[in-house]
Amino acid sequence: METAERVSMNEMADNYVFQRHLIAYQEAAKRISGSVIELGSGSGYGAEVLMSDKITQYLALDKFPSHFAAHLDRSKLTFKQMNLPILAGIADNTFDYAVSFQVIEHIEDDVTFLKEIYRVLKPGGQLILTTPNRYTSLTRNPWHIREYIPTEMQAILQKTFDIVDLQAVYGNEKVMAYYQKNKAAVEKITRFDIFNLQHNLPRWMLQIPYDILNRLNRKRLHQGNSDLTKDIKASDFFVAPVNNDCLDYFAIAKKK
Repeated sequence: METAERVSMNEMADNYVFQRHLIAYQEAAKRISGSVIELGSGSGYGAEVLMSDKITQYLALDKFPSHFAAHLDRSKLTFKQMNLPILAGIADNTFDYAVSFQVIEHIEDDVTFLKEIYRVLKPGGQLILTTPNRYTSLTRNPWHIREYIPTEMQAILQKTFDIVDLQAVYGNEKVMAYYQKNKAAVEKITRFDIFNLQHNLPRWMLQIPYDILNRLNRKRLHQGNSDLTKDIKASDFFVAPVNNDCLDYFAIAKKK
């Protein structure tokens, strides 16, 4: 079973999560040009959204192999398999833009991760980053090293970057209807955790049980709410100024 952390664009039970990821790529595509580095390219579907005539170079990095659409211009697209946060072999002041979606929460040394991105950006370069809002996460995710509240997200970005514009991803009524059904389903599961094991046990002990329960929960939600699940589109999400109720942060951080 593939971990639920690597969302599938082909699994309808994952549609809510996939569309929530997709809106970040679509919003970033409006903003980027020139040379781009993606940190954490996952299954590779994001490159298809981001690569356009405005892109002169696209370097994708991930811990595991990514698989890119055959029609993408290989003269512009390069993939390197590497472990983050150190961007080994990548020169300073190389890229106009960096994008990293739903990755920083998995990085042990998040400060070094941001410093490395800053290093490889050109003066005037920008990072576009998303990560979940801890206030709206439904349970502890043991695959995440940590999640951030808004003030923490702002603070860690400001430690490294010169200008930070902290925006966020929200959902419309359709999205929030799914969110509430998911929340109720998760609460039915976690009510049996009378010893609060989800917070008291080490992450490694929880990862496989979490993955199994997460996958089963998504499938049950889809079975019981198939119309709602399949009808959610990226257009049902939007980016607006951050507040405590957002789903994800959509941060734009600039190097002077």
